[in-house]
Amino acid sequence: MAKPQILVTRAVFAEVLDRLGEYFQVQSNQADEVWSKAELIARLQGKVGAFTTGSERIDAQVLAACPMLQICANMAVGFNNFDLDAMTDLGVLGTNAPDVLTQTTADFGFALLLAAARRVTESEHYLRAGQWRRWRYDMFAGAEVHGSTLGILGMGRIGQAVARRGAKGFDMQVVYHNRSRLAPDIEAHCGARYVSKEELLRSADHLVLVLPYSQQSHHAIGVAELAMMKTTATLVNIARGGIVDDLALADALHHGRLAAAGLDVFEGEPTVNPALLALKNVVLTPHIASATIPTRMAMAMLAADNLIGFLLRGQPVTPLNVQVLESAQHAERKG
Repeated sequence: MAKPQILVTRAVFAEVLDRLGEYFQVQSNQADEVWSKAELIARLQGKVGAFTTGSERIDAQVLAACPMLQICANMAVGFNNFDLDAMTDLGVLGTNAPDVLTQTTADFGFALLLAAARRVTESEHYLRAGQWRRWRYDMFAGAEVHGSTLGILGMGRIGQAVARRGAKGFDMQVVYHNRSRLAPDIEAHCGARYVSKEELLRSADHLVLVLPYSQQSHHAIGVAELAMMKTTATLVNIARGGIVDDLALADALHHGRLAAAGLDVFEGEPTVNPALLALKNVVLTPHIASATIPTRMAMAMLAADNLIGFLLRGQPVTPLNVQVLESAQHAERKG
């Protein structure tokens, strides 16, 4: 009996391809080309599963053109590249890769916070340019981190991990805002106090964004929100592009209404707003918060396990739209 066919949409570890190859006919993309929608649709023909990343948009048009497709397994915790409603309507399962990148991403959030607050990249560029001639009392004097107030917008697994680092590692006062308040025991474990969004913005010395992207969270930090923040504050985004109005942020940084920012995600990435690129008081990284070899391997293996578990046994590890598992649409696609 022929093995089912799957598509791996971007380059991935050889070990992951070997594991998938035990169960499937695998068409891979080790050249790491970024395909157009038409190219993606063409390559998905005859495939029952797809190993995806955030760069592949899976929407109603793609799904309608690929009637054999049963599952898209994202190698990411985020899934805003999925039109999950369309996938559910058409009986296609979506999965993601939560948990495995929590600690690594929280580490990187603090790396950005420290680099921005303490002006690390700005001072490094100064040194590399040969401009360091002598010491001065206020040379690249930045913001205090230990003992300051850490604000967290979005308090899922990563937000909680950031909170624990702040409270326990840096003796920070931690405040957070979330769609729903955490249980008292979790708040105590994180050393965090729930506040309104307005209080969060007004009180935070360092604000870290860790909320998922949706239409509701689009530009959750815009002109009005930036105006509420302290002029001495630092803003860090390790969530998703689009949560911050990048142009408004650039304007606030340029005019001194905000001291510094650390950004790993951007609107329209990989394009970065030129206004941000022109600034010295912002640390910019190319969406690498989860980029350690062990974590990226774990993310990829979890995506592979979702494909294997679902297509062979009907038991995905981390399903998103669980209603598909019993849906008539899925039964029709499975044929």
